[in-house]
Amino acid sequence: MERLGTSRATPDEYVEFWTTGQPVKGEFHCSECGYGVTIVRALPICPMCGGRSWEQSSWSPFGRASA
Repeated sequence: MERLGTSRATPDEYVEFWTTGQPVKGEFHCSECGYGVTIVRALPICPMCGGRSWEQSSWSPFGRASA
């Protein structure tokens, strides 16, 4: 079974991880399975894999418009 990486950063970029329970606002993906959530409260435990580490997405509402 092939494991897919969830990091969207290049090797020279820093990726910040957030943990379950931290109060946040935005779109996040589980760093273990890639499950995505949009949240405006404390980060949950991942409902898909039980992971507790999250990466914030680099999504922007105008990202597609400028492309």
